[in-house]
Amino acid sequence: MSQRARRGNRPHEIVERALALSRADGLVVLVEERSDAHLRWAGSALTTNGTTRGRTVTVVATVDGAQGTASGVVSRSAVTAGELEPLVRAAEAAAADAGPAEDAGPLVTEGPAGAGAGFADAPAETSPGVFDAFAPALGESFRQARAGGRALYGFAQHTVVSSYLGTSTGLRLRHDQPTGTLELNARSADGTRSAWAGRSTRDFTDTDPRHLDAELARRLGWAERRIDLPAGRYDTLLPPAAVADLLIYQQWSATARDAAEGRTVFSRAGGPARTRVGERLSDLPLTLRSDPAAPGLQCAPFVLTHASGTDASVFDNGLPLTATDWVRGGVLDRLVATRHGAALTGLPVAPAVDNLLLEGGSSDSLDAMVAAAGHDGPTLLLTCLWYIREVDPATLLLTGLTRDGVYLVEGGEVVGAVNNFRFNESPVDLLGRAVAAGRTERTLSREWGDSFPRTAMPPLRVPDFNMSSVSRGV
Repeated sequence: MSQRARRGNRPHEIVERALALSRADGLVVLVEERSDAHLRWAGSALTTNGTTRGRTVTVVATVDGAQGTASGVVSRSAVTAGELEPLVRAAEAAAADAGPAEDAGPLVTEGPAGAGAGFADAPAETSPGVFDAFAPALGESFRQARAGGRALYGFAQHTVVSSYLGTSTGLRLRHDQPTGTLELNARSADGTRSAWAGRSTRDFTDTDPRHLDAELARRLGWAERRIDLPAGRYDTLLPPAAVADLLIYQQWSATARDAAEGRTVFSRAGGPARTRVGERLSDLPLTLRSDPAAPGLQCAPFVLTHASGTDASVFDNGLPLTATDWVRGGVLDRLVATRHGAALTGLPVAPAVDNLLLEGGSSDSLDAMVAAAGHDGPTLLLTCLWYIREVDPATLLLTGLTRDGVYLVEGGEVVGAVNNFRFNESPVDLLGRAVAAGRTERTLSREWGDSFPRTAMPPLRVPDFNMSSVSRGV
């Protein structure tokens, strides 16, 4: 490929070329350049490593008509400059064939200050070098595990996505998003005991697998004693990962339009805009919030979306995002609202943000909360949740399984591991019943970490967590 052709394929040039090709009344072009680096291991030995690169181009065409504005969205991978025109024409044809878009509105004309810097620069990339400090520590953790008679399994992945957003209204915005995840499983030599830990990171400089292995070794030691318990309601400690498992799903369900139309747990006929906004959800002074600038959890400061729904609108691409309290001091303060959703409900515009933090608990660590538990009866200590599914949207009742370690606490000490359970709980109800919250820390949801890795949660204590049946799963 000639130097001229390569230059024509740079991300910002793809954006400009697509805009120049357009015959639509409005156009949004989103180019995402992705690079990945990964390590995988099994039996305390590295199995694979490698890197990948990819590109996705999304074109949103809007066409004005007598009945309103229609939109057409087409996304394709590995698009080069020579393949742009068919992509743009396909988006225009999709808009021409569609009826008026319910969420139609003027395209955004102004993004956040400074977000256009570097628009013409090359995309950011990851490389195997991101693991330069992590890989030797991983080797040490392998030796540490072998010496302790356990085997480690898992993976570390680092992804960088550079997003270039351009519109026919003149927006030119750029965001580079690094995302790292580490998942580590330890198994006993006989394979009968397992434990899991996960972490999220931006660059792996703050992630030491030796510390995680030491924690997993402690849990495998707890599991040397096995205690069978029946189903029932138990005083339960949920670690940050399990809290994230539940609250991510709650946040995905917290849309203003669905609530106003009476379809969710956040609906209330007599409330503001027929919602529970303003209602106290927890007696604890907990604040559930999102912030694009949250340290260690930084994410895009403007809307980037490929499709419209009750939680997002393609017409909002480029809309600035700011720090938002969803629950403030225990009171529901905001629901996710696109510009269209806000107009329908009368609630403030509050687009979804790609991170989630629960704060307002004590400074207690999970270990301190364990030491305070189990004095008036047995307490369960969970690790994480798995296979979470919705049972009833009206109450946000969820069901799922515990996994990789449920432990019994008596007299402030872990005395053994118990069987796994199926649970039936609503995260909204759990917030209302929680009697203690500890120190907020960055964590990784076991169930949703692949799609929503940027979370910070405290451990929670709930006195009557519903373990609805015994599970024989791992």
